[in-house]
Amino acid sequence: MSVRRYGPVQPKTFAFTAENLAWCDKLIARYPEGRQASAVIPMLWKAQEQDGWISEACVRWISEHLGMPYIRVYEIVTFYTMFHMAPVGRTHVQVCGTTPCMLRGAGDLIAVCKSRMGNVAKQVTEDGQFSWEEVECLGACVNAPLVQIFSDTYEDLDTNSFNALLDAFARGESPKPGPQIARTFSAPEGGPLTLTEVES
Repeated sequence: MSVRRYGPVQPKTFAFTAENLAWCDKLIARYPEGRQASAVIPMLWKAQEQDGWISEACVRWISEHLGMPYIRVYEIVTFYTMFHMAPVGRTHVQVCGTTPCMLRGAGDLIAVCKSRMGNVAKQVTEDGQFSWEEVECLGACVNAPLVQIFSDTYEDLDTNSFNALLDAFARGESPKPGPQIARTFSAPEGGPLTLTEVES
């Protein structure tokens, strides 16, 4: 995995909206006194939903609000690839690049990203619509290869279905997440092969 750092342009301040701040305070109240740091990942996720990425000012604000050392929050943001440390496109595509996905065609998906969005990972297209990056395991190896867009995964992709998926996002649609072939969740293609008999 590549080194993760803040983007070069950073806002000076961060603030949650009133609604999101109320959500955070309600979340923090769930934890016993002294355990407020347990809210850090959901708060980071809420901040990213609000702004589209995590700024240095955001990390500082959350660390102060939770009474955590700044470095602890920074470690979390730099460890998890779900957190974007610089602005990304309105549709940010994370392509799983671990072994099962690579064996089943992730390299072809990366080639599609490069041809449609540019050779440089995390670079936003001119219209602000797309960006992409390669990430580590997205946790659906049986349905490889797959990508994550927003908080959804799109699985069992090939170049044709991936291009169709990107076209749908470009049109402003919300494609159905999950397997993009005739498969239910992670069941075998074509349906179950075992435990198919129903006892009366």
